[in-house]
Amino acid sequence: MSYNATVFTVMIASPGDVSQERMIVREVLAEWNAIHSGSRKIVLLPAGWESHSSPEMGNSAQSIINEQVLDKCDLLVGVFWTRIGTPTTNFASGTVEEIELHIKAGKPTMLYFSSQPARLDSVDKIQYDELIKFRDSCQSRGLYENYDSLGEFKDKLNRQLQIKLNDHPMFNLTERLTDDHEQSDASLSLKLAELSEEAQRILKEASLNEQGIIHHMVDLKQIIANGKNLIEDQSRRSIAKWEAGLKQLQEKELIIARGYKGEVYEITERGYQVADLLSW
Repeated sequence: MSYNATVFTVMIASPGDVSQERMIVREVLAEWNAIHSGSRKIVLLPAGWESHSSPEMGNSAQSIINEQVLDKCDLLVGVFWTRIGTPTTNFASGTVEEIELHIKAGKPTMLYFSSQPARLDSVDKIQYDELIKFRDSCQSRGLYENYDSLGEFKDKLNRQLQIKLNDHPMFNLTERLTDDHEQSDASLSLKLAELSEEAQRILKEASLNEQGIIHHMVDLKQIIANGKNLIEDQSRRSIAKWEAGLKQLQEKELIIARGYKGEVYEITERGYQVADLLSW
């Protein structure tokens, strides 16, 4: 059965010596989707430069990857073993650049460092030294995880991904929807409080008409809504108040001009929402 779900994109950031871990990350995401996406209404989409970038010229390769892939990701999983990766203009490697920019953007980042044995003749000392420097720099900036085998990595990622999705506010859709609703209600109430009595009357009367139309007849000194001329007092002081109310509604985008000379207006969707709060 089909259902609506929110898609979160997960960046897999790593140098080239952890290809098996990259596959495991994708497996863990797929398993989480299979078990939880229906009840949580969340889908986790794995992303990486090799699968989500396309050829482009005019900038550095890493800058293009950042724009095409990284900037669109919500969560990052970074994995290292013996290599730091290829240096970029401003960072020790492309992987480090992805991680640092993701952290700077305030998005959740999960880092893993492998302690698996490696053949000495396969380890580039410069690469390894740079990796240790980066790992040490992370100690004072957060919490990362070590693992001794691929099995342990999968087990830890499985468990800690669930913790992240349960605890981080980004993935709490009910809380986010409630916050959005409260902010929307607060915004509407603020708009209502800022409206003059004349503006409120114009808006409410127009909302009661099926077409939501307001006519402003300057020469006849009339503002007509719902079949009524709202300017009962024809003194210039009174007319000025009603015209100011009409202008106020337009400035707050509660109505929109449809005529050529400010003669005809229609209520906007937000205008109807505010009008519903009025008790005229």
